Amino acid sequence: MVRQARAEITRDTVLAGAANVFLRLGYANASLSEIISQSQVTKGALYFHFGSKEELARAVIDEGNARLTTACMQFNDGRIPALEAAIGISYIVVDLSVTDPMVSAMLRLSHQIGDYRGTEGNVMAGWSVAFDKLAAKAIAQGDIDPSSDPSTIGSLVLEILTGVHMVAVATSTTEELPSRMERLWYYLLPALVPTNKLDYFREFAARRVIRFGP
Repeated sequence: MVRQARAEITRDTVLAGAANVFLRLGYANASLSEIISQSQVTKGALYFHFGSKEELARAVIDEGNARLTTACMQFNDGRIPALEAAIGISYIVVDLSVTDPMVSAMLRLSHQIGDYRGTEGNVMAGWSVAFDKLAAKAIAQGDIDPSSDPSTIGSLVLEILTGVHMVAVATSTTEELPSRMERLWYYLLPALVPTNKLDYFREFAARRVIRFGP
């Protein structure tokens, strides 16, 4: 049991070191020697857990996705309206993409590797299903126009959310992500919600951004 616990600690240490190196250098420029140095483990210890840089990167994607999924579980509550949950989740993505190196590395590696796969499949596909379900529920709850197609709305929200992060990373403006997310919802909501609910949901989205301020 002690040996297993040590192995898990070593693996976590390597993942943390790898996330930092991938963030600093990008996938293409990161080397296993740099990751070994950052993690302060031996070459043998790294290769015991990961056979290649790609395998390690995909493990970082898995771990980052697991952390993000866990953080979003607070909205997996039947009492929370689905559209509020979707808005809340968008700000969790913003928060963790800035404050959690593992989540930030996961998002960037997904872009840089290009196929959005961890070791267990396409992580983006899982998020697509989740947003489709939220859209369908929001339509049923009367918060999104009943004539809307849930898969179209779910895909639209996910595509915009992904694009906001991608542009912020590409332009080195991740500190602007909270305000950009609020602006996104401000202009998107009129196309989604009934007129009599627009002010409420715009205010709801604006309140989410307040805690990111100075």
